Amino acid sequence: MSASDHIQRDEVEFGWFMPTMGDGTSLGRESERKPTLDYLTKVAQTAEQSGFEFVLIPTGGACIDSWVVGSAIIGATKTLKPLVAVRPGLIAPVLTARMAAALDTLSEGRARINIVTGSSPDDLEELGDPLARAHDEKYARTREYLDIIKGVWSEASGLASTEFGSNDAASVQNNKVYFKGDYYEVNGGTSRPATVQKPGLPVYFGGSSPMAKSVGVEYADVFLMWSEPLEMIKEQIAEIQQAQQNYADQHGSVRPLRLGMRAQVLVRDTEEEAWEAARNLIKDIDPETIARAKASFGKTGATGQNRQNQIRDAAAENDFMVGPNLWAGLSNVRSGGALMFVGTPDQVSDRLMEYAEAGVTSFILSSYPHLEEAQIFGDSTLPLFKEKWAQRFASVGR
Repeated sequence: MSASDHIQRDEVEFGWFMPTMGDGTSLGRESERKPTLDYLTKVAQTAEQSGFEFVLIPTGGACIDSWVVGSAIIGATKTLKPLVAVRPGLIAPVLTARMAAALDTLSEGRARINIVTGSSPDDLEELGDPLARAHDEKYARTREYLDIIKGVWSEASGLASTEFGSNDAASVQNNKVYFKGDYYEVNGGTSRPATVQKPGLPVYFGGSSPMAKSVGVEYADVFLMWSEPLEMIKEQIAEIQQAQQNYADQHGSVRPLRLGMRAQVLVRDTEEEAWEAARNLIKDIDPETIARAKASFGKTGATGQNRQNQIRDAAAENDFMVGPNLWAGLSNVRSGGALMFVGTPDQVSDRLMEYAEAGVTSFILSSYPHLEEAQIFGDSTLPLFKEKWAQRFASVGR
């Protein structure tokens, strides 16, 4: 069985993005809406009511801490799953495992984590990461980090494994993890409480470099990519499949893996209305702000951001159009997955179908402002996509 047979394609999930740096009706200026508990709760509840299964809670920069936000929204929602972004190296792996298990317990099995290895070297230096500018070493450390986390989750004996618990000493000892690597040493690590989800929380993982793909296929449940033109995404998928095959050649088996993509969306009743709304997001940005943003994005050591920069620059003379209903205009002032699907619900659902047919079955979407746009997409486009996707499988007899 080839690696491509282990790319999971049947079910498609949709997540929304939590604007923990603030929100507004346009980019490139101070946020009109502060990331208060009340506002973030409204975004989470609206995402849930609009049909999204989970929300990505980002980390870094000016973001409010992802763990705190994740803990806050679980009490205000019933089914929504918090996907908490985590940076390896800043919190000890056993402590990370315990924090995640606690969130999983309190949310009754809804928690997920997103491993963010790269990102801004400047930001990582501010946070005290000694490997801030050491790309390959960061991923080597992430490999150890996830090895430990998954190890203590799978061996967890739960709340009873405490000095006050009823588990016998031999049982507790057998459930401890011992690890010695280049970056971490753990002597008897345990996760208390045990996770509700077995053998542990779903792990999302992003990266574009060969090193990222190598680590991702070994540990991730969902491998995330930033939005790119379809042919570029297909190339990335082929590279991920090759990394899966390399893993299989070394270990004798291929791990099942879902592929995900982070993207912006903007849908309106007519295509003209959609494009007007999209361009309005950046119409008031002055050239100095754009120049500063581009200079900042150009200093990144992240392979994915470099790809986004190249896509933006190549499309500059074509109004930043990079494909059917796909626009790179936000990349002038927004880092990360800034490419935006723009059009009617029918057009945007068709574009997402093309990516899903290529193998992308986990979409993490956003738009500005996040509160209203979650409902617009959820009401107009999400049901339409699900209908088309169901028809697609019915037509091939599945």
